[in-house]
Amino acid sequence: MRVVSLIASSTEIVCALGFGDHLVGRSHECDYPASVRGLPVLTEAKINAAASSRSIDEQVKTLLKDAVSIYRVDGERLKALTPDVIVTQTQCEVCAVSLKDVEAAIGRELGVSAKVVALEPNALEDVFSDIRKVADALGAEAAGEGLIHRLRARMKAVADRARDLPRTRVACVEWLDPLMAAGNWMPELVALAGGENLFGEAGKHSPQMTFEALAAADPDVIVALPCGFDLARTRLETQALLGRPGWEKLRAVRERRVYAVDGNQFFNRPGPRLAESLEILAAILHPDELGREVHDGMERL
Repeated sequence: MRVVSLIASSTEIVCALGFGDHLVGRSHECDYPASVRGLPVLTEAKINAAASSRSIDEQVKTLLKDAVSIYRVDGERLKALTPDVIVTQTQCEVCAVSLKDVEAAIGRELGVSAKVVALEPNALEDVFSDIRKVADALGAEAAGEGLIHRLRARMKAVADRARDLPRTRVACVEWLDPLMAAGNWMPELVALAGGENLFGEAGKHSPQMTFEALAAADPDVIVALPCGFDLARTRLETQALLGRPGWEKLRAVRERRVYAVDGNQFFNRPGPRLAESLEILAAILHPDELGREVHDGMERL
């Protein structure tokens, strides 16, 4: 079976199911596990991802306003790979290549006949459903159920330990300029980790927020996890917050409980490593009870 995955999270799912050696193509963002990095790259972004957070936001809004996708799919190269299964998503046109991008690339003129699996991970339960979708497409139903069982058990172990701990009030920031709170599965991860989520709703896209609202809520902990940014880039982009009038007065700042995390590798990817993301978050919210702050994917600011 020949598989093309056009989302970083689905590439991780395919590999976690034991089908990594069936992958024949990937997106430009697929980089884990390391074994996938040598695969042909079939997509590229139309925006300058090295620009500032404000500039990236403006580029995305301009493209979407004109009903233009922010990604390109190399249809000819995709055709040449003759995949049996193509995995994409419908959840967010900003996060990754979407179903309509794939449909445009595999039009009849390209002659690609493959099963297209479109994932839609809006909430945590959807992630498990998407694992099941991928497993079913690969004919690996038992492996899918086994993976889901292991992830649920790992998350339950964290939730059980956090259940009776005092709730830590936390603001998860998914974009820094303009400010956006984390939605989708993040409020659920916060609750499982023993926190009280202050912004964003489970199952809904990340909403915009204001610094004034952040200051008024005065969270115990602030976690910066901008979508698509690694830890070094997140550290750099947080400078947009540090200079805000009133920043130093926030409880989280005074008590040194502001954290940058690798959202790109963990929290923003709705795949198997959400279990590890939960463990990182639990260590941030309850370091004494649920683990010291030692993970490579996090850093205290």
